[in-house]
Amino acid sequence: MQTKKILMALALPALVLASCKTQQPNNEAIVGPVKPVVTDSTLTPEILWSFGRIGEFAVSPDGQKVAYTTAWYSIDQNRGNSEIYIMNTDGTGKRQLTHTNGSEFNLQWVDSLNLAYLATESGKSQIWQMNVENQKTSMVEGFENDISGFSISPTGSKILLTSDVKVGASIADIYPDLPKSSGQIYTTLMYRHWDTWEDSLFNHVMVANFDGKSLSKIIDIMANEPYDTPLKPFDGMEDIAWSPDGNQIAYTCKKLTGKEAAFSTNSDIYLYDLRNGKTQNLTEGLPGYDKQPVFSPDGEKIAWLSMERAGFEADKDRLLVMDLQTKKTSYLTRDFDYSVSNVIWNVSSDMVYFIAGVEATYQIYRLALQDAKPVAITHGWHDYHAFALAGDRLIGSKASIVKPVEIYSINPQNGEEVELSFTNQELLSQLKMPTVRQRWIKSTDGKLVHTWIILPPDFDSTKSYPALLYCEGGPQSAVSQFWSYRWNFSIMASGGYVVVAPSRRGTLTFGQKWTDEISKNHGGQDMKDLLSAIDEVKKEPWVDENRLGAVGASYGGYSVFWLAGNHNKRFKAFIAHCGVFHSEMEYLTTEEMFFDTWEMGGAPWEKNNPVAMKSYAQSPHNFVTSWDTPILIISGGNDFRIPYTQGMAAFNAAQILGVPSKFIFFPDENHWVLKPQNGILWQREFRSWLDRWLK
Repeated sequence: MQTKKILMALALPALVLASCKTQQPNNEAIVGPVKPVVTDSTLTPEILWSFGRIGEFAVSPDGQKVAYTTAWYSIDQNRGNSEIYIMNTDGTGKRQLTHTNGSEFNLQWVDSLNLAYLATESGKSQIWQMNVENQKTSMVEGFENDISGFSISPTGSKILLTSDVKVGASIADIYPDLPKSSGQIYTTLMYRHWDTWEDSLFNHVMVANFDGKSLSKIIDIMANEPYDTPLKPFDGMEDIAWSPDGNQIAYTCKKLTGKEAAFSTNSDIYLYDLRNGKTQNLTEGLPGYDKQPVFSPDGEKIAWLSMERAGFEADKDRLLVMDLQTKKTSYLTRDFDYSVSNVIWNVSSDMVYFIAGVEATYQIYRLALQDAKPVAITHGWHDYHAFALAGDRLIGSKASIVKPVEIYSINPQNGEEVELSFTNQELLSQLKMPTVRQRWIKSTDGKLVHTWIILPPDFDSTKSYPALLYCEGGPQSAVSQFWSYRWNFSIMASGGYVVVAPSRRGTLTFGQKWTDEISKNHGGQDMKDLLSAIDEVKKEPWVDENRLGAVGASYGGYSVFWLAGNHNKRFKAFIAHCGVFHSEMEYLTTEEMFFDTWEMGGAPWEKNNPVAMKSYAQSPHNFVTSWDTPILIISGGNDFRIPYTQGMAAFNAAQILGVPSKFIFFPDENHWVLKPQNGILWQREFRSWLDRWLK
């Protein structure tokens, strides 16, 4: 199923651009900005794939410039390409710095004139440097393999980098006379993860001397360890940090293998000392996820995110701070009932800034160590993804349901925001976008469920529209102000649909108790919340209650499959993407075993475990004989979180039962759909299925 990070990643440029796998130089035309033909001001799949996708950004040390990446996609070439842009921190002086077919990423300033980054221009992912004034570039020599991430030390004399290292024997090592064999042999669990099979390669942290031109004396600080840093599949360089004096490196790692790794979320923060080569575990005894270490500028403290409960991936991300001399740890967000991310210290080391999700939005907060009371800096209907300090301002990237990511300048005192990038201004100015409303709807137990209602462009309250119930994935993720390039509320509404998006039980941003209420209760109150939302909105005169559909992915797909057998004739069409159909088989075929063990309360063979038996009794396949509504089912061949056989089983059942159904299979996609032509096919089939049955 989805982790907490997946929803945020939906709004970011496709992860395929950040791949560090070796690439051959591309001789096709450089993929850059496109100007689609906008004929009737309506958002279409082709226009959606024409938006520039702002990714990461970095503020220069003097606080005067912002370098940032923007990804563009070519439908004809069926691929994307990211380039580096630069502007002043007031939004003036925008320039494109790179013009290559090899995507650039991992931006870091060497000083206020020179920018370092990773690029695949040479056919491998390597560190490059550019003088941003004359745009002269040079590749940093000294490392032959692909580099997946890097960070220059505060003194500038060293670089830490991450790269795949072979640990253990491959088939070719075991049987040298069978070099062309494609066989894979496994003797323990965690043999595949997300969309990758275990191949004896592990991402390690290395440190090297840096003279400004090349690397030397490279040391693998995780030598011979069969573990990955950063954590796979979603974490990045935020899992690794330099101490201010450049003598220590803190990194996140889950140092477990096999069955133990598959059933555990216990990652730790490790501190490596360059002076003596010793490593110590700073978070030993903390059983949940510990990640994203950040040293204070004075070097006296380290902050990180920590989940308290073992085996639960959606526990509250607590903000912990350790005094590095006394090793005393403080829990700074004990009285703040929301998860923290993107922690940044102020220059005087007495305050931190962070992002937190609150009531279906993501805002920037500040917290003074002295009183430990978080104060919201930003407000409004939006999701902030990242931010950085820039003198007396903050620079941040945010999106909303009706607008893709742009970069803003923020006054940290009053939250005043000024847009800087305007990457998609011209395209947006040609479109009529939907209107977003919010409503709190009473569920069956009397609790209020926050619900976004997205109305079609040119909405006319005297007309009657078909409506879609959006079922969120996760099951613990946020129905926030996200902008997705697949599950995009604006394009759904632009098709003439009212979209109803409830933050049902289990979603994030409404406190940990609300999030906890779905675990071991799948198919319970969460489904009542969903039905309460659509039942309330369908009372509106502008909703045709005879033309309702339900759509969702991952746990949202589970929800659709479950509703298909329990909706009592409410819906006329369903769409399920990468959903769980058969919970018992899902338990045995997914890769992170801790997930279903926690969520279901145990294994399906634990017949004396009433909690687990109640969970498995709600498996959607148990209600399939009540299916009577057309359903579209979509799966990806490289989805190891919810294997595609779940979708096949649901489609086969529908076909056998005579239910109108369609199965779309993407053999080269994972839990998401990342390739342009696949993405457009997805959107076209999504829309045509709904139009067929609801219009």
